[in-house]
Amino acid sequence: MSNVLRIAMVDPRDDSREVLKKMFLSMDSVWLEAECSRYEFFPDVVSQSSPDVGVVSLDSDTEKGINLLERMRSDSPDCALLAVSSSTDGQLILRAIRAGAKEFLPIPVSLEDLMASLARISEAKFGGLSGKNRGSKIIAVAGASGGVGCTSIAVNLGCILASEPQNSVALVDLDLAIGDADVFLDTIPDYSLIDVTENISRLDFQLLKRSLTKHSSGLYLLPRPVQLQDVQLITPDSLRRVFGLLKATFTHVVLDVSKGFTETDIAAFEFANDVLMVVQLDLPCLRNLVRLQMSFDEVDGLRDKLKVVVNRVGLESGQIKLKRAKETIGRDIFFQIPNDYRTMIEVRNNGVPLIEQAPKAPITIAMQGLADAITGKSDPDTGDGDEPNQAANQSSSSWLNFWPNKGAKSRSK
Repeated sequence: MSNVLRIAMVDPRDDSREVLKKMFLSMDSVWLEAECSRYEFFPDVVSQSSPDVGVVSLDSDTEKGINLLERMRSDSPDCALLAVSSSTDGQLILRAIRAGAKEFLPIPVSLEDLMASLARISEAKFGGLSGKNRGSKIIAVAGASGGVGCTSIAVNLGCILASEPQNSVALVDLDLAIGDADVFLDTIPDYSLIDVTENISRLDFQLLKRSLTKHSSGLYLLPRPVQLQDVQLITPDSLRRVFGLLKATFTHVVLDVSKGFTETDIAAFEFANDVLMVVQLDLPCLRNLVRLQMSFDEVDGLRDKLKVVVNRVGLESGQIKLKRAKETIGRDIFFQIPNDYRTMIEVRNNGVPLIEQAPKAPITIAMQGLADAITGKSDPDTGDGDEPNQAANQSSSSWLNFWPNKGAKSRSK
């Protein structure tokens, strides 16, 4: 998992400030929380935004810049300071370091030097850019067929993760046309994904959270647009900016993608740490999953992120044997969720998540197990034990013999 450092910068010179701004915006490991053009305003900016790193340019007024570093060291000791200047005079560098700067970089700043400086700051503050204490876990949930329950899993997984006090969790409904995550949570949001994407350049952490709808479980929801006409305004590039801000704000982000596997869905897959592919043990799902895996091979690293989650295990009619399914798709099952149609319909119609309405139900316990497996607290339920259901009709069996599953196996190696 990657950490995201929150940056605030001050530079009264427009030209050099824009250069630094573009450099920060190009980096996945940082989020530009705030920018300022006046030295005297910067302490208030830092006080309001609480960034991890404050970048101070000394070129406009060296004395004011040095005095600002000294004040920041006293007023905001948790904000690591990075000084930049076009001067490489040894006395200036020494003064900046003595005033409180952890790093000093000459202008023009190279991307390599900037990344190295931020890595050293992160190492000192948090134990490095890969420290677990500042990791953000991005989980995309998709379905290999319609109606397999991926939204149910995404919503309830998000609520279970959010119930842990140390977690802050956001759920993004990326089924832009007919998503219904808000229905599952019985909420009427004031803002949607289109509002956030159109105003992403003006958002900070506080404004972002106010733009999301907070559920009683602690989960923050960013729903799909209300108007179908707005769907075309959401592009992969705009989503990547939203994902970056969410990653910098929350410990966990759950992305409920659509069934269309559009460019926006692929952008979500690329951004995610894990892609949960929800299937049922039936012919359409397994066939689609084999086809999808072949396509995922064309996207660098995507197949390795894929984790198959079998939903509604134990459904009495028409299910294919788990062992047969694993042989066909050429990979292990990551987790199994038992069939409990009555409970799921009840919680969906009531707009209440499983953890609140049926905390002791087997399906809720299974969802908790899935959350633990995703976060590394427990091992996945791969289904290596008894078969969940022995029913498999002849038509399914004949298709499984026909499908080129050997190719799927070879691709997974």
